[in-house]
Amino acid sequence: MSNTKSNQAPAPQRGSRDAREAREQQDRESARELGAAGSQLSTAPREETVANLPAMGVIGWARWFWRQLTSMRVALILLFLLSLGAIPGSLIPQNSVDELKVQTFKEAHTTVSPIYEKLQFFDVYSSVWFSAIYILLFISLIGCIVPRTGQFVGQLRSRPPGAPKRLTRLPAYTTWRTEAEPEQVREAALAMLRGRRYRAHTAGDAVAAEKGYLREAGNLLFHIALIVMLVAFAFGQLFKSEGGKLIVEGDGFSNTQTQYDDFKSGSLFDPDSLAPFSFKLDKFIGTYERSGPQIGTPRTYEAHVTYEAGASGKPQKTVIKVNEPLVVDGTKVYLNAHGYAPVVSVKDASGKEVYRNAVPLLPIDNNVTSTGAIKVMDGYRDKNGKKSQLGFQAFFVPTFAGDGKGTMFSQFPAADMPVLALNGYYGSLGVDSGLPQNVYQLDKSKMKAFKDSEGNPLKQRLAVGDTMKLPDGAGSITFEGVEEWASFQISEQPASGWALAGAIAAIAGLAGSLFIQRRRIWVRAVRGADGVTVVEMAGLGRSESAKLPEELADLAVTLNAVAPTAPGPDTDPGSDAGSVEESSVEPVEGAEK
Repeated sequence: MSNTKSNQAPAPQRGSRDAREAREQQDRESARELGAAGSQLSTAPREETVANLPAMGVIGWARWFWRQLTSMRVALILLFLLSLGAIPGSLIPQNSVDELKVQTFKEAHTTVSPIYEKLQFFDVYSSVWFSAIYILLFISLIGCIVPRTGQFVGQLRSRPPGAPKRLTRLPAYTTWRTEAEPEQVREAALAMLRGRRYRAHTAGDAVAAEKGYLREAGNLLFHIALIVMLVAFAFGQLFKSEGGKLIVEGDGFSNTQTQYDDFKSGSLFDPDSLAPFSFKLDKFIGTYERSGPQIGTPRTYEAHVTYEAGASGKPQKTVIKVNEPLVVDGTKVYLNAHGYAPVVSVKDASGKEVYRNAVPLLPIDNNVTSTGAIKVMDGYRDKNGKKSQLGFQAFFVPTFAGDGKGTMFSQFPAADMPVLALNGYYGSLGVDSGLPQNVYQLDKSKMKAFKDSEGNPLKQRLAVGDTMKLPDGAGSITFEGVEEWASFQISEQPASGWALAGAIAAIAGLAGSLFIQRRRIWVRAVRGADGVTVVEMAGLGRSESAKLPEELADLAVTLNAVAPTAPGPDTDPGSDAGSVEESSVEPVEGAEK
């Protein structure tokens, strides 16, 4: 039995026109001799030359444009442009995410902001150019996949093509002589190939077999999965809803739009589609590393809640942790952050308590040093009985570490030794102006600072239970205790499951198209002039690979065990090109595609 090998001719020089024309002529002759056996092993469209063609009219140019748009090359270019276009959306603040950040960016970058405005960089994902790329990619993928799917289904329904006349012209080839009958060899070859999961049948004096259809199926699956991901992404952006809510221990939340601290949604979102549920923050538990190089690192970070699903659902208790959200009817509740809410009480000049509340403050470092504002808007009267409003700038540390230089600081995130520092003001808070205010900032434009006995702005540090007296009998504020708060992100992202399924399918399809080789095998058994059966085996793959000759050799060894080599010299039947080892014929068209 002769050795199995791949026949490859030296590549012609690109600068030689004669060599190129000779190769093209040789390819045409090879394709004509091999017929259907040398056809493409994929559904990819052939590259067609446009040289020496007559001028195209409007319909011709439209057809040419459609072919270019639906080519895989253009689809990849559009996919790259889509990724490139998403970069500004990641680096530049977006109106759809945070309008305040966009306004701050514009004030800080007055030169480039007008340019970004014209290029729609503040609304990348709803811009005209991003939508155009997105839609073109969608059309390109569909226009590419639909015809290829039809071709692939047709290939699955048809049988592998019969053997070409001259098997010696194929990239992998072997032959031997045997005393077994030709019919016996063909039956054994058919059983062997079917046992190796080839689609095989007998065609004339040869057995034709093909394998590796999952390569093209994987290729189609990959591109269909891309379409699924694009549709899921678009649907999710149009119908999504997302908002945040800060909740102090003991308080609750109902999933209605007015309950959110901040809320954003897609352009086709319907507020009535919000899932009906509510939950209450029973307790937040946070523990931290007390020693070692990771001191202060959170160890336990969880919110214990009681929730009710639906309008009349039964109360159920659960724990929300980082990356372990509460899921209710497709809506996910994530635990985002944690902080402290000092409980303060305020009395007016007559000693009447006019305010008592837990005031959430925002952390500014890893040890939960926090700042904020306490606003007394209603019920307060000064010593003359006149209505007024009070405001306090608050600075809180959960574990007091000493005065430091000018500003107190915290040495640990747990509330081991809480201290609250206050600066007091009176006047108008500006809440009646109709303009939105940040609840954590104090507008002092229409307020005056309280003065101490020395004429300095009134400020004091309070431990739990301490009281700061306001001057001239204006009242007092007492630090009653500390509660904890947790902030949650409540989001509903429709079609996220489809996007995940599309991503998994795309990876599976890409793996199949990369690692599976589609190939054809032919086994011919005919009786020679001397009465001895001549067996020929040849293979053709979609791409040049060492695996095809190896696989052909393995099949030949298996078949040789059934039809052993006959004694005597091994000759190459009826090929005027001589032995396979001496042939210089290049692989036919289809072996390289």
